[in-house]
This record gives sequence, C-alpha cells and structure tokens, in this order.
Amino acid sequence: MPLVKIEMIKGKGPDYKKEILDIVHDGLVDALGIEDWDRFQRIIEIEKENFELPEGKTEDFLLIELILFPGRTKEQKKAVIETITNSLGSKLGVKETDVFIIINEPPLENWGLAGKQKG
Repeated sequence: MPLVKIEMIKGKGPDYKKEILDIVHDGLVDALGIEDWDRFQRIIEIEKENFELPEGKTEDFLLIELILFPGRTKEQKKAVIETITNSLGSKLGVKETDVFIIINEPPLENWGLAGKQKG
C-alpha cells in the first residue's frame, strides 16, 4: 500500500498529470510488485512563486514522495527510482535532473488501516 505524493509547479494539463500518475504507479508495480489496484496517489500543484527550485532545475521539476511499508530491499528501491525517472524522461521528456524521489518507510505500528493499527 504505497502512498504517493507528487509536488509540481502548477500549470500542466490533466492529461500530463494523469500520465505522471500512471508512470509512478507502473514503476511501483514493475519494481516493487504491488497490486495494480493499489493506487493511493495525489498531485499537489504549487504556484511557481511558492516553489523555490535550486539552480539548474526547470518548471518540469517533480518532487515525488513514496511512503511504503518497510521491508523493500536496496535493489528494489533503486529499481523503482530508476524505473520512474526513466519513464518520466521517455514518455514526458522530463530530464532526470528534474526528478527528486524520496522513499519513507514508517514502521508498521505507525500505520492505521480501517481503524486498526497495522503493526
């Protein structure tokens, strides 16, 4: 049950945003083996003046946060980062330098699903 948050500069159209969501989801399916139905994703658009970027980044910059149950291997994490980044480049022309992915793995005891503590 990955939780995905994608932050981006406001201004892209709905088809572009849907493609980003699909790319990230497909990367999770391919690299981590999650179920295809398991889509808990959101895009947060930020006004350009409220999104400070380091030098060399463009308006295509994406900050992608993946919150996962713990237990994935270093190789799986590497694969998901590379898969998503490569697909964003090949399908949307996003430069790899404009993709920042962070993976968080809170302990299961910090997850609450359907009113129940997971761990």
